[in-house]
Amino acid sequence: MAQTATRERPRSGPLGRFLRAGRPAVMGILNVTPDSFSDGGRFFDPATAIRHAEAMAAEGADILDIGAESTRPYGGQKPVTAQDEIARLAPVLPEVVKLGLPVSIDTIKADVARWALDQGAAILNDVWGLQKDAAMAPLAAEYGVPVIVMHNREAADPSIDIMADVLAFLGRSVTIAEQAGIARDRIAVDPGIGFGKTPEQSIETLGKLDRLKALGLPVLVGASRKRFIDTVSPSTTDERIGGSLAAHVVAAEAGAAIIRAHDVAETVQAMKVWAAIRARGGAS
Repeated sequence: MAQTATRERPRSGPLGRFLRAGRPAVMGILNVTPDSFSDGGRFFDPATAIRHAEAMAAEGADILDIGAESTRPYGGQKPVTAQDEIARLAPVLPEVVKLGLPVSIDTIKADVARWALDQGAAILNDVWGLQKDAAMAPLAAEYGVPVIVMHNREAADPSIDIMADVLAFLGRSVTIAEQAGIARDRIAVDPGIGFGKTPEQSIETLGKLDRLKALGLPVLVGASRKRFIDTVSPSTTDERIGGSLAAHVVAAEAGAAIIRAHDVAETVQAMKVWAAIRARGGAS
């Protein structure tokens, strides 16, 4: 009975309420996994994860994105059941929701998404663009929450036109969403930097982000600490803040509405400075 009552409450509504005027919103990343490419399980301990969420909130994050299964694109991660994913999230997500920021659940499993929404998550972030679990799109429609659909591939193919592939994949995801009853004002698209792409294709995608305008939807970009940075400037994941910021400023210039980042304080500062320069310069 309690679960039904939760679902019947008014939900988050259009994505626009989570966005910022004048600059991209910053989404802070919280991985409660033992095998994340970016932080090596640093926040797998629940108490540490909660402290990190508190720190990102204090640093100015607009949204917090929490995930309990590694989605690193380089292989080697172990599959996680829905039950294990929920067990990892259970001591953390409700406490993160209490911080008062909108919380996004990063999962490809509808069972995990339903549990997270019942705990107060307000956005679904699906790195397979609603194309892995057929129950995900109807679930988002049922709860009335915004969805972020990301481009992905099982493996990179350097021979393809990557932007054509991104646009075709995201077009399918948007069609799935709309056919399930998700309004367009509750959909954002993510080109999936580093996912199913060679480093060169990730760089090309960032350079051609303006082509995503054809979809007419808000764009999320997450280039934070990605491997393509290392190919341009050799570096470990912890040494890629500069490259991450450069990519995210390019994304902001191309009209990105959300920047997903590990280094929240630095990213918030970069977006604020970018916005101030744009405002003073009268850029078109």
